[in-house]
Amino acid sequence: MPHPSARPRSKARGARSSVGPPPVQGQSPPSARGATAPELDRPVRLQSVAGDAMEIPCELPPAAVGHLIPFGEAPPPLTGRGVVAVIGLGRRCGATVVARAVACELARRDGAGASAVTADPATGGMALGLPAARRLARMLEPAGVGRAWTCGRLCLVDCVDRARLAGATLHLAPLVLDDCDPRDAPPTAKIADHLLIVGGGAIEPALATALAAALTPHAAAAPLTVANRVDDRDGPWAQRADVLLPESRLGAQLALAGREPRGAFGRAVIEIVDRLAG
Repeated sequence: MPHPSARPRSKARGARSSVGPPPVQGQSPPSARGATAPELDRPVRLQSVAGDAMEIPCELPPAAVGHLIPFGEAPPPLTGRGVVAVIGLGRRCGATVVARAVACELARRDGAGASAVTADPATGGMALGLPAARRLARMLEPAGVGRAWTCGRLCLVDCVDRARLAGATLHLAPLVLDDCDPRDAPPTAKIADHLLIVGGGAIEPALATALAAALTPHAAAAPLTVANRVDDRDGPWAQRADVLLPESRLGAQLALAGREPRGAFGRAVIEIVDRLAG
């Protein structure tokens, strides 16, 4: 008579507990963590308890193949982001500074931790990109939107097809279209969710009012006018602009390097983004 505490032995010593055919000798079973992009692109073959085999397609979009998020890193939230178009009223008006400063603040508020900004390779930029910006650059490369490089919190993209870039970044990160030509503003307004008109200095303030009136029928929201390097709250720009961006060499350098500006300059940038957010 067996002892009461003895455990019953298995009927089949060599029986396997897993469902499905055994792995081929000499080959290790596939692992979801170690799977490569080509393996994930193939159909998954499953076998039910009754022995019926079926295939389930497991296809990844072209932009994701070969650029999977490493294990342990949180993916960006799958929610649509806004597209901000920055239109400069004249040369050297500071549109690039405003665009990158706004993009840094958008990146700070977004779960992805980075923003995409259109840029000319001739403008350069620091190669010291944060991990979130590097991850965004890797995800945009297979989308065929153009050359991408990092600069602080920003992923700078040399892109001509802005509509395609807006579609590629829709579920990845915020997008800022930098220094759009006023002559190309109407088609850009149809892509963007928000418009920023940048002026200041010797530029005639009436130009901002006229351009805003011309773009309003094409824009999803009323354009926002920013007067760059303007400290006079009683001057002509104070009557035309929605936000006055004070003179700050340090703030401009931080923005160009993909970092959040501080002080009065940084507070003005926060006000711009708050107005964009409504």
